[in-house]
Amino acid sequence: MKAPKRIDLNLEEVDALLERSAGSLEKGDYEIIKGMADTILILSQAVDEKASSIRRLLRMLFGATTEKAKNVLETSDKEEDSDESKTSSGKPEDDPAGEKKKPGKKRKGHGRNGASDYTGAEKISVSNTGLKSGDPCPECLKGKAYKMAIPKVVVRIAGNGPLVAKVYEMEKLRCNLCGQVFTAKEPDNIGDEKYNETAGTMIALLKYGSGFPFYRLEGLQDSLGIPLPASTQWDIVERTGDRIHPVFRELIKQAAQGEVIYNDDTTMKILALMKENDEDESSRKGMFTTGMLSMVNARKIALFFTGRKHAGENMADLLGQRQSGLSPPIQMCDALSRNVPKDFWILLANCLAHGRRKFVDVAWSFPEECRYVIKTLGQVYKNDEIAKDKNMSPAERLLFHQAESGPLMEQLKTWLNEQIDENKVEPNSGLGQAISYMLKHWEALTLFLREPNAPLDNNLCEQALKKAILHRKNALFYKTEHGAYVGDMFMSIIHTCNLAGVNPFDYITDLQKHSSEVFKNPRNWMPWNYKAMAPSITE
Repeated sequence: MKAPKRIDLNLEEVDALLERSAGSLEKGDYEIIKGMADTILILSQAVDEKASSIRRLLRMLFGATTEKAKNVLETSDKEEDSDESKTSSGKPEDDPAGEKKKPGKKRKGHGRNGASDYTGAEKISVSNTGLKSGDPCPECLKGKAYKMAIPKVVVRIAGNGPLVAKVYEMEKLRCNLCGQVFTAKEPDNIGDEKYNETAGTMIALLKYGSGFPFYRLEGLQDSLGIPLPASTQWDIVERTGDRIHPVFRELIKQAAQGEVIYNDDTTMKILALMKENDEDESSRKGMFTTGMLSMVNARKIALFFTGRKHAGENMADLLGQRQSGLSPPIQMCDALSRNVPKDFWILLANCLAHGRRKFVDVAWSFPEECRYVIKTLGQVYKNDEIAKDKNMSPAERLLFHQAESGPLMEQLKTWLNEQIDENKVEPNSGLGQAISYMLKHWEALTLFLREPNAPLDNNLCEQALKKAILHRKNALFYKTEHGAYVGDMFMSIIHTCNLAGVNPFDYITDLQKHSSEVFKNPRNWMPWNYKAMAPSITE
């Protein structure tokens, strides 16, 4: 049996068809055919919704190919082809050299790292043997050889374990007559502790910065002949945290003063709390890691909080440390009510990318309608990229969006209302739900048209949350709430360093070396100003 040809009809078109054929049908046939038509419409809608759910599930399991417009919308027109270099948000995709790709133009370079990229490598100067600057030229015997500004550079890379060990054997001598033992003095630079500051820093970076579990590092170190049990790793990390934790509290305090604060949640397991769930049925069950990113005077501060509280409650705790007299911050989050704090005045902005994604999910079923929405939002993102490229001030960016993006969003809102008001789309369909979401949260989705600094989406926070998700993917859980606090502290410090362009290894190591000063005044030991407090720290 051949598959029937698909004919797309909306509810009004089906009713019109039945009305035209009602006069020629026998008694009872009309109700039968109408029931069949209604059943087909319901089944078709259910299949489309299930297909969207399955595609979302596949993206969760195997990762999204991307949400670029060219991948979402099936098209062959030239205009769509020209958008191939844009990301899912409509932003131009840059190559590693920082140049925007152009259609038909190949990237420059060979893709390998140059010597200047190895900022953490040891630099070794090699002088000419038997020849120094100012000596006569050995070739022509007339000129003089002078030092060139750019030397020849060769890079050599060797493998090593994450943690290396040195065993010092102090020679012992004993008198054969009186029995007195003479032991060689320990070198002055070996320190008093078996595990020095760099050991704690490296373990913390691997665990909380790169998602490398303790047990996995234990196996690696064993295979390299330098034992490092998981329990010992935890003791080292905890001791490291004890030396630097005032910095975490200071980061929280400064983040509370931010002009724009992003927040979002992801689930996380804590074994001690899971045990409480089993013992007390009335207790709160949920466990989350809240990620926050606060913009403070053009600086970005990342924070993580893991426990029973959801994003809105953690946001309320943060704003509780906000100085009185400051204007309310802009809060960027998705439209879940639990993300918003109670009893605090904020300017709520919702994520435009979340609204766009709802149309991406149903684009297969409603290609023409979704094409219009996605391309309109793509132009809005393009305008935002233009504002960034021109380094506009917040006020200039606002005026630019009002002039360029405002009419686009107003046309989009009119189109969305028409689909519902004129019954062009079934409200309970996937497209209808996507439209309802946009209209319901329209004010928060378009805050960027009314407030300076208001972002378009929550992508920065979602990128920060990948730290917590990477840890969950590899380590699966925290054992206790204290362990979760330690993890949150290191993730916050590490990601804030990354956002500030500061080497987290050097930073955490130097915090430990100057722990007493850190406790006295942590404000002077932030990633962006700590080098001024430690003159011995090399650039």
